Amino acid sequence: MEAGERLPDLAVTPDRYLTVRYAGASGDFNPIHVDEEFARSVGLPGRILHGLWTMAQVARAQTEAAGGPGTLRRLSVQFRGLGVPEQEVRVTSTVREVADGQAIVDAEARQGETRIVRRGEAVLDLSRSPAPEVRHA
Repeated sequence: MEAGERLPDLAVTPDRYLTVRYAGASGDFNPIHVDEEFARSVGLPGRILHGLWTMAQVARAQTEAAGGPGTLRRLSVQFRGLGVPEQEVRVTSTVREVADGQAIVDAEARQGETRIVRRGEAVLDLSRSPAPEVRHA
């Protein structure tokens, strides 16, 4: 990785049931995530994605680019917009600097023109190489 390098985008389209599954996994059963009618009754366009799910996609983009989850040392983000199921979320990332075996990466997640995560900053440990590939004859 080099400063200024754009890392591969991560594009994922959450299916219509993602918020229900994520509620079960995270324990966050806020009705804005699981109840379509309730979400609309409070002025939302429908059920919205969990912020932590969108943050996880930012983390995933970094670790896939750097060689695995063991490379992520720190991640911070700002949640700024609402994401909804069944629309693509795209994470973009650019290396800001590389020094002492670490890369600092700026990232954001968008759904269309809406920035749902901004000012993402990941610190990646470049000295942690992925496990060697094992091939069987």
